[in-house]
Amino acid sequence: MLSRGDRLKAAAIAAFAAPVVGALGRTYRWVEDGAEHLKALDAAGTAPILALWHGRILPATLYFRDRGVVAMTSQNFDGEWIARLMRRFGYAQARGSTSRGGSRALIAMKRAIDEGRTVAFTVDGPRGPAKVAQPGAVWLAGATGHPILPFHIEASSHWTARSWDATQVPKPRATLAIAIGAPLHVPPELDAQALEAHREALQAALSGLEMRALQILQHPH
Repeated sequence: MLSRGDRLKAAAIAAFAAPVVGALGRTYRWVEDGAEHLKALDAAGTAPILALWHGRILPATLYFRDRGVVAMTSQNFDGEWIARLMRRFGYAQARGSTSRGGSRALIAMKRAIDEGRTVAFTVDGPRGPAKVAQPGAVWLAGATGHPILPFHIEASSHWTARSWDATQVPKPRATLAIAIGAPLHVPPELDAQALEAHREALQAALSGLEMRALQILQHPH
């Protein structure tokens, strides 16, 4: 449980960061690959389960802003200021993680999907290992019948944090390439072996999309 002081500090960080992030975002140039997958789900009225690596939270927040996405954020201090920042860009939160409050957060996200709302997972969060998918998104897809929509974002120029996830902050006027994969459908009532197979498929899809995004930056159109 965070102290009142921590909550005030988190609020101050979010209040300072939001206009900075917004201003940065207005300078970016986006190049999209696979956007038709998202558009098809929108046209069908199907809410996807967005899946990304933790290190790409900032550009993803800008790309999917103001869509009412429900994102899982951890209950620690970092999760608190990130949640407050994301709310300023039109997101809602399900608080929890693989280590604390995970079951409660998954139930909240299931409820959001049942209401027709898109949800988002940083599938290697909140502590890693980096770029190793956890099974939460796969479980949720099987429990709801809604597809996972994996995506990856790379920036032509960026700062990289010295953190476990090597968080990327795109520099002003950077070109950002987003590669969106085909929806991944998960059958219900998976046994442990099938859950692992689908988790590995999600991890492989994200790895492939990372390569695709980097290729796009070499030949932007």
